This record gives sequence, structure tokens and C-alpha cells, in this order.
Amino acid sequence: MVMWVFGYGSLVWKPGFEYDDRVVGFIKGYKRVFDVACIDHRGTPDFPARTCTLESQEGAICWGTAFCVNGGPEKEKLALEYLERRECEYDIRAHVDFYREADHETPFLTGVLVFTSTPDKISNKYFLGPAPLEEMAGQIAKAVGPCGNNRDYLFHLEKALYDIGHVDDEVIELANEVRRILGGIDELALSKM
Repeated sequence: MVMWVFGYGSLVWKPGFEYDDRVVGFIKGYKRVFDVACIDHRGTPDFPARTCTLESQEGAICWGTAFCVNGGPEKEKLALEYLERRECEYDIRAHVDFYREADHETPFLTGVLVFTSTPDKISNKYFLGPAPLEEMAGQIAKAVGPCGNNRDYLFHLEKALYDIGHVDDEVIELANEVRRILGGIDELALSKM
């Protein structure tokens, strides 16, 4: 049995589960957005962090990493249990086609598992929805949870996408706005917010 999982957020830089292979590529018809609340890792219920989800968009592509879990049902079960705990804010498990740079027409893999969110505040309590750049950046600059601060999540993702050779202009724009905000705020004052 072989399971493939597509990472487009923190999984790109910190998978956290045992895998056998890692392939850089993309999925079609989705773009990465920071519209999901994280209240247990990089934020709190009172001050949620903003983390990535996927938004359907015709013609869009989203670069990331596919991870292969090969080695039988027990290994797959352990990886899925870990992912379900970690991705608890994501209420949709989808299966997508995964492409590599060499061939944009023929999927390299089909049936790749991806965790994403219902874009509806009524049926998904973790969905924050879109916001102006400055508002999102302000929230990301200030949010802190048990696993660290939200800005590191963003900065690690920005670097990971750079490292795989496929930067995301919207991630860069958001990271630069967070840096601009941080430049004007005393770090000690920020930690007390």
C-alpha cells in the first residue's frame, strides 16, 4: 500500500511524520491562502493565528511537496493519525492530481491526499476568510501559541518555497508586510500583546 500526501503549508518545511520519498511539484485549480484559524499550535482561541488552506481558482497552480508513505497499513495508519491531529482545523480530505515541472499536462501522481478547509464561517468554525493584507499581517505578526509564533510559520514557508525553487508572490508580499510591521513594534511589547 502506498499513500501520497501533498503539503502546501507547514508540511513543506516540517512534515513531522515518517515518509519514504519526497517529490517537489504542484496541484492545479487551487491557490494558497491564509484563511484558516489556528488556535492550538501558532495561536490561541483568544488570538488565533492565520495558516494556509487552499482556495479553488481556475487556472491556478499551487507548488509544494508530495510525501510518499510506503510500508504497509500500519505505517500509513500512523502517518494518518498524526496528520489528523496536526491538521485538525482542516475539515476536508481531498484527493488531487500532482504534477511535476517536467510535464504540466500529465499527472505524475493521482489520488494524492490533501487536507483543506470548507470556505464557510458557518460550517467551519476555523475559517477566518480573506482580509486586507495589513490586517492579515498584523494578526500574523502578533499571534503566538504553544508551538511558537505565527510569523515563523510564514517565514519558514517563504524560505521552504524558495528552497524548492518555486516562490509564491502572495506569500512573499505577506511576509514583507509582517516584516514591515515588526520593524515598527518593539519585540518586548509584541510578546505582551
